[in-house]
Amino acid sequence: MEDATGRPAGETEAADGPGPEQLLVAVARGDERAFARLYDQVAPQVFGLVQRIVRDAAQSEEVSQEVLVEVWRSATRYRPERGGAMTWILTLAHRRAVDRVRAAQAAADREAKVGRQAPGRPYDEVSETVLSRLEQRQLRRCLTTLTELQRESVLLTYYRGYTYRQAAGLLEAPTATVKTRLRDGLIRLRDCLGVGR
Repeated sequence: MEDATGRPAGETEAADGPGPEQLLVAVARGDERAFARLYDQVAPQVFGLVQRIVRDAAQSEEVSQEVLVEVWRSATRYRPERGGAMTWILTLAHRRAVDRVRAAQAAADREAKVGRQAPGRPYDEVSETVLSRLEQRQLRRCLTTLTELQRESVLLTYYRGYTYRQAAGLLEAPTATVKTRLRDGLIRLRDCLGVGR
């Protein structure tokens, strides 16, 4: 296929300078400015191809960057006699995109396989509700074993979210007394509930 000047497509020089072939040859010699110009010329096509394969925009950007880094690193392997620079670059992009899709699929398959093999029990809402009610009943019973100041200190600070100072104000007791009663009450609750045994 030829362009308007009669040259094969892909081998023309852009209006503002050399085309991908000349730039890629310069990149192979380590020319960073040539790479910057090549990047500007080919990045949109690389991204478009990758996105059609990968489908996810963020991953497509990542894969496109990997491809362009690979172009920089492996430009010496480009052989103009074997085909155009765009073909070579887009082949690299296609391979990298397909590899990403295959890796993602393999990871999903592994997770699904592990999920099927996991010996966990399914969630049983009825038994969880029963256990929760039993624990609540036991907690209520244990709260009755506390003194009134201990019980009120626990209820105000742990269940209603008051600070020590606020609880002390509501109970009309010194803050230090509320802290002491709270500590004693929590120790009694722990013993009653069998926590730490």
